[in-house]
Amino acid sequence: MAAEDRLDLPMVGERQSLREQVAHALRAALITGEMRPGVVYSAPVLAAQFGVSATPVREAMLDLAKEGLVEAVRNKGFRVTELSDRDLDELTEIRQLIEVPTVARLADSSRAEEFERLRPIAEEIVAASERGDLLAYVDADLRFHVELLSLCGNAHLVSVVRDLRNRARLYGLSQLSERGTLGGSAREHLELLDALSRGDSEAVGTLMAEHIGHVRGIWAEH
Repeated sequence: MAAEDRLDLPMVGERQSLREQVAHALRAALITGEMRPGVVYSAPVLAAQFGVSATPVREAMLDLAKEGLVEAVRNKGFRVTELSDRDLDELTEIRQLIEVPTVARLADSSRAEEFERLRPIAEEIVAASERGDLLAYVDADLRFHVELLSLCGNAHLVSVVRDLRNRARLYGLSQLSERGTLGGSAREHLELLDALSRGDSEAVGTLMAEHIGHVRGIWAEH
């Protein structure tokens, strides 16, 4: 490679991977409510729990701050952002406006094979709910909805919905799991795939609207 073609770029390696792993773990803890709104978390303390240095934790927290999930507190750490009922209502409304018609338009029996490829993820969601594994539930749930929306072919829309879902966070999952009612929400993913494969756009729209509404109900009960 000629000297003029070389770019002065940082090395991509273990540190970046660690940062991403930490960010994923923290995001999951935020979504399940293990990290509580209003509480300030210290990067060194979290790093000790992860068994890593404070640097990748601090970098991961800064990534989450860009997403609006946490905010930096000078000389103390990071505070988990609190969402008001109005915030949650507005996020739910935006998700309804985007996801319901988008997923309903996907309903097409000729695409049944594409939908069936998502069934293992839907079954992961159900299995995670049955064993009370909230981190696995959240991870599989996000993968399911992102991959389903990806079938619409609009990467920007998928990015927007992913951001909305991260910001909204599924408050109250632990209480729902303890009451044994998380399974109902989990099984809605399988029902959705069945309706999509039948090409029943009306049923898909209804199921999506109810599914997102149930999530808002989880927050309301929390």
